[in-house]
Amino acid sequence: MSKKKSGKLDSAESQGRRRFTEEFKAEAVQMVLDGHSVVSVCQRLGLSSATLLYRWKRQLIREGGAAAVGLEARVRELEAELKRVERERDILKKALSIFGRDG
Repeated sequence: MSKKKSGKLDSAESQGRRRFTEEFKAEAVQMVLDGHSVVSVCQRLGLSSATLLYRWKRQLIREGGAAAVGLEARVRELEAELKRVERERDILKKALSIFGRDG
């Protein structure tokens, strides 16, 4: 690293990488898990890339062990079930409108 005579780093070196606390990372990941989109969380918190947030999420799940993996799997199951139930509801709405016309 080259320093100027004044002892300050030049502009490229002084910017460096931002560092985030573990608490900040956990809160950002929790926002995603609560249903906020990754893009909106990044915009709200001033994060430059969604990749960063996905990496934090993966790291927290890895650190959480089996319980976190189990919860993640359960969320996926529930999301799949929700989609199935929504499709069933839509079919029933269509059937109701068809049979309602005959009466």
